[in-house]
Amino acid sequence: MPRRLAQLEIDHPDKRVLNYYQDEARFGQHGTITRVWARVGTRPGAIRQTQYDYLYVFSAVCPQTGDACGLVSPHVNTEVMNLFLQQFSRELPPDVHAAMILDRAGWHISEALKIPSNVTLIRDL
Repeated sequence: MPRRLAQLEIDHPDKRVLNYYQDEARFGQHGTITRVWARVGTRPGAIRQTQYDYLYVFSAVCPQTGDACGLVSPHVNTEVMNLFLQQFSRELPPDVHAAMILDRAGWHISEALKIPSNVTLIRDL
């Protein structure tokens, strides 16, 4: 176990320190195929709407327990990350302190991030 994770156990002797791995995924649509009726051998033009619709899923999973937390959002930014952290914090058992391991996405390192007291973010193992 890296030193930083071992230090969390020292800093929170009355808690179980569990590791959670967090990431986001984008799901969506990139428009549709346009088809039109036409005479064989011709290639008529067709107007179609090109539209991009997405949703994002924020998730954190604990391999030690199998516990998971998720949030579906139409956007990915610091505000949504704060909502996810609030929800995640509320769902933790009272005797747990979470070490959340994540990448260095802009919304993970923002100065405006509000980190709950029962969560420690670890961005560079």
